[in-house]
Amino acid sequence: MNDTGLMEGVTSALNGAAVGRVSAKEPNWLRERRDHAWDVYERTPMPSTRLEEWRYTDLRRKLDLEVLRLSDAPPAADDFASWPMRLRETMAQDREASGHLVVIDGHVVHTDIDESLARKGVVLASLHDAIESHPHLVKEYLATKAVPPEEGKFAALNAALWNDGIFLYVPRGVRLESPVRITRWFSEAGVASFSRTLIVAETASQVSYVDEVLSDDFDAQMLTSSAVEVIAQDGAQVQYVAVQRLGKGAFYQSVQRTLAGRDATLDTLNVALGGTTTRVDLNARLLGPGSNSDMLGLYFGDEDQHFDFNTSQDHVAPNAGSDLLYKGALDGASRAVFRGIIRVHPGAQRTDAYQTNRNLLLSPHARADSLPNLEIEADDVKCSHGATVGELDEEARFYLQSRGLPRVQAERLVVLGFLGEVLSRLPLGGVSEKVTRVIQQKLARKA
Repeated sequence: MNDTGLMEGVTSALNGAAVGRVSAKEPNWLRERRDHAWDVYERTPMPSTRLEEWRYTDLRRKLDLEVLRLSDAPPAADDFASWPMRLRETMAQDREASGHLVVIDGHVVHTDIDESLARKGVVLASLHDAIESHPHLVKEYLATKAVPPEEGKFAALNAALWNDGIFLYVPRGVRLESPVRITRWFSEAGVASFSRTLIVAETASQVSYVDEVLSDDFDAQMLTSSAVEVIAQDGAQVQYVAVQRLGKGAFYQSVQRTLAGRDATLDTLNVALGGTTTRVDLNARLLGPGSNSDMLGLYFGDEDQHFDFNTSQDHVAPNAGSDLLYKGALDGASRAVFRGIIRVHPGAQRTDAYQTNRNLLLSPHARADSLPNLEIEADDVKCSHGATVGELDEEARFYLQSRGLPRVQAERLVVLGFLGEVLSRLPLGGVSEKVTRVIQQKLARKA
């Protein structure tokens, strides 16, 4: 692959030795990190199908970097009435929230947080604002412990070129009863957009975070690249949810890293419904004894959609648990790739880890590849993995039809029942309803 196109696109964004959209307000440490990230990017080869982790996603065919440029769109106004209608409709469907943040074409245009939580020290802000208001926190965690540039080509490019991002900080012992809701909208074709999310939950805190990204269809390819860093300190309880509902033409790439301390619970849910190509790299690191992570995924593909999930469960500390469940339904000529590994490090005794991937094929042209793996370096563990690829359960459908349901409606119920297991394990107000509605719309096109 030739990435000179993107390199030419960012040339105008260079500012002296610093790389990317560097503001004059950015501190020296951040400029140095961008420089370092760009150096790593230039030294790191573009992933190819020769690498096991990219064997089923050929970037030469899926991503044309030569036609992409960085966005030069100005920030939109903080005016709900002026935002795209679909964005407004999506936000109107949300239930209660502890706070909101809205991103339009890469710019944070709105933030709000419950006043009582703000008084307790909860921070929800754009990453640029957080660098000014909480420099020590951001400096400690941004692109250091979770997603440093050395994580790969895309991680390095993101660390060099991120334009704006999201910072959420929950102080020690503070519990948020309602989710923090993030809504991101994209409207520009032919651009590459880079953003970062940094979530820090201090000891014994609790927070749920829902990130929804959406767009209309594009008449040319666009790339949205995100790096997500979630840190749960000892005893913290964190839920991270990403719902991808981009339009045709979008290449969605996300690298996510979660770090769980002693007795921390850090659960994730990745929902992929839109876009043309989706690539998610998720790594959960169980760093403290008693930590636990449920890793959930749901995807529904049709037409020529391509989903690629690369997951890893790293058990570093003893007496920790993780349970991964990814389920998807595939129609048309869509394709899904799941590649997962459980790594039990030396000394991580009494690890309890599971990994399951199940796929439902609704078309003879759909395809799913599932590659679960184990790498165990301790002798007192309980670990297992499994994968299935199958067609629609004809007995279940026949049973529903025998009870008077039309064939199409019976099929919808079987598919929703198959996928519903994932949503039921992490119930958050509004998320299940939105996801179910989109799946029903996709199934309606099949009728």
